[in-house]
Amino acid sequence: MTDAPISLGARLSQLAGQRPDRPAVSDEHRTLTWAELDRRTNQMARGLLALGVRQGDLVTVGLRNSVGFVEACFALWKAGATPQPISFRLPPAEAEAVMELAQTPILIAGADFAASRPRFDADDLHARGGEDAPIEDRTAPIYKAPTSGGSTGRPKLILSGQPAVFAPSPDGVGAYRTSGDDVMVMPGPLYHNGPFTSGFGGLFQGAHLVILPRFDAEATLAAIARWKATWIYLVPTMMSRIWRLPETVRAGYDVSSLRTAWHLAAPCPPWLKEAWIGWLGPEVIMELYAGTEAQAVTIITGAEWLEHRGSVGKVTVGEMAAFDADGARLAPGETGEIYMRRAEGSAPTYQYRGAEARTLPGGWESLGDIGWFDADGYLYLADRRADMILVGGANVYPAEIEAALDEHPLVASSAVIGLPDEDLGSRIHAIVQARPGLTEAALRAHLAERLVSYKQPRAYEFVAENIRDDAGKVRRSQLRAERLDRTT
Repeated sequence: MTDAPISLGARLSQLAGQRPDRPAVSDEHRTLTWAELDRRTNQMARGLLALGVRQGDLVTVGLRNSVGFVEACFALWKAGATPQPISFRLPPAEAEAVMELAQTPILIAGADFAASRPRFDADDLHARGGEDAPIEDRTAPIYKAPTSGGSTGRPKLILSGQPAVFAPSPDGVGAYRTSGDDVMVMPGPLYHNGPFTSGFGGLFQGAHLVILPRFDAEATLAAIARWKATWIYLVPTMMSRIWRLPETVRAGYDVSSLRTAWHLAAPCPPWLKEAWIGWLGPEVIMELYAGTEAQAVTIITGAEWLEHRGSVGKVTVGEMAAFDADGARLAPGETGEIYMRRAEGSAPTYQYRGAEARTLPGGWESLGDIGWFDADGYLYLADRRADMILVGGANVYPAEIEAALDEHPLVASSAVIGLPDEDLGSRIHAIVQARPGLTEAALRAHLAERLVSYKQPRAYEFVAENIRDDAGKVRRSQLRAERLDRTT
C-alpha cells in the first residue's frame, strides 16, 4: 500500500486489484465484489460526465439505503464531483432549497422523488456509461457536502474541508476502528453524516459493508448473525428498540462476532448504555461526539464510561472548552456552551453554505450544545442551547427528561418541548410514542421517582408515529412550532 494520498476512485481500483473477488458491499438484494464495484462505477462515472457533471460539482444524491447509493458516490468521486446526500423522504420544498444551495446539475434519486432537476437513478447512470474500462483519474476538491437543518429548520450545506482522497494510516486502522478484515452492518441512513463517514470510511479500508434498507431491531440482529459482523453503527433509539425485544428473541441471535459497536448522533440514557456494556462487553462499546463540521472530536470506550458514567469522552482531535454567556472560559464542573476549534496549524475542516458559524474570538466555534468537563477532562453534555427550557427561572434540559421517559418499557420514543406559560414562562410538554398499555398516570409515577418536580412535564401527548428520524434525531423546534400553530 502506497503511503501517498490517492483519489477515492483510485483507491477503489486499488482494492479491486488487491481483492477482486471478495465482497465489497451488500444490500437485501445483491452483493458486489470489489472488481464488480470498480467496473460498474467506471461506467457510471462515464454516464455522469456524459450528462454534463464536471469536476468540482456538488451533485445531490437522494437514494434509499442500497448498493446503488454506494455506487453513485464512488461514480461521483471518479468523475471528480462531490456527493451531496439528502433524505429520500425530504419534502419537495426543502429538497428544492437544498438543491438550489448545491447548484446540482442533476439529481440522483429514485422515480418516487419529485424534483425540478433532471433525475437519474443508479441504473440509469450505468446504462449511459458504455464501457467499464478505467477512466482518467480525477480528485473531487470536496469529499462530501451533507445537509443539516439544525435547530433552525433552515437547510444548510456543510462542505468538507478535505478533498476526496485516501491517506492510509500507519497501522492500517481507519477512523471508527475499521480495518480491511471487518464486516460492517449499517442500519443507519447513509444520507446522514455518521453513517456516511463511518460506512465509506470502512470501505476505503477494504471492509465489507452490509447495508440494511431501514432499521428494524430483529432484522439488525439477524444481519449480525448471518454475516458474522464485526462492526456496527447504532444510535440510542436503535439500541433501545433492540434491548426492548423479548429476551428470547434477542438471545436467539449470535452476536459474539462483534468487536466494535459505535453509538453516536444523540444522547444515550445511562441505564441503556450500561445494559449494552453488560451485554456485549466494555471493550466493544464505543461512543463518539462531534459535529459534521469535525473541528474536534471526543471518544470514550465502554471501560472509560464505567469510570466516568454519563460522559461522551475526552477530546482526541482538536480542542473543546465550556464558555459562559459572556465568553469567559469555565473551570471544570461549571456548565456552559461547548465551543470547539481545530488543532493549531491544521486546515479548515468545513465550510458552511447557507449559514454562519456561532463563534468566539480565538477561532472557537459552537454547535449549540451545553455541557461541562470534569477534572480529568471528560466531557458531559446537558442539551442543545436552543432546546433548553426556562421554567420559573430554572434551566431544564429536554434530553434529561427524555432519557427518563425512555427508560419506561412502554415508551418507544419521546420528545420534550417548552410551550408558553403565563405563570412560569414555559411549561414542559412531553410527546410520547407509546406502546400498548401505557397510561399517563403510569408515566407520572415513573418520572416522580426520577426527576425533581419542576422538571416533570405538565402535560403529556401520546402519538402513534415515531418521533425521531432514522438517525435518532428529533427537531424539537418543528414540534414546538406545530403545537403553537394549533393554538393560534
